[in-house]
Amino acid sequence: MLDIRIKRVYDPTDPQDGLRVLVDRLWPRGFTREKLGTDLWLKEITPSNELRNWYHHDLARRKEFTQRYFAELNSNPVAVQLLIKYAQKGRVTLLYATRDIEHNHASDLREYLLSKSGKVDREVSSP
Repeated sequence: MLDIRIKRVYDPTDPQDGLRVLVDRLWPRGFTREKLGTDLWLKEITPSNELRNWYHHDLARRKEFTQRYFAELNSNPVAVQLLIKYAQKGRVTLLYATRDIEHNHASDLREYLLSKSGKVDREVSSP
């Protein structure tokens, strides 16, 4: 089973994070690369600007946002396969900046990646 976790960029770095991948389109304010401790910034796997602007954290649009985001991911197999390949080698932690820890694209991305690997597990946070 793939070991994919999600974590806010504001949470402390932990050696148990494994490969730390920033999955936000914009670099988080106030962070240097060293302070964030990211191994990879994968902008191309994030929701498009058009989708982000349409959603604008409106929870009434949440379900449709997820469906549209999955459609975007379906059209981006190279980035998806890259993350799956990394996760097959060891733990991957997807980093995101949004305040909403329950409704965010990183949790959607985790669910998508696990479903593509044939292993769906709804646990989305680090123990």
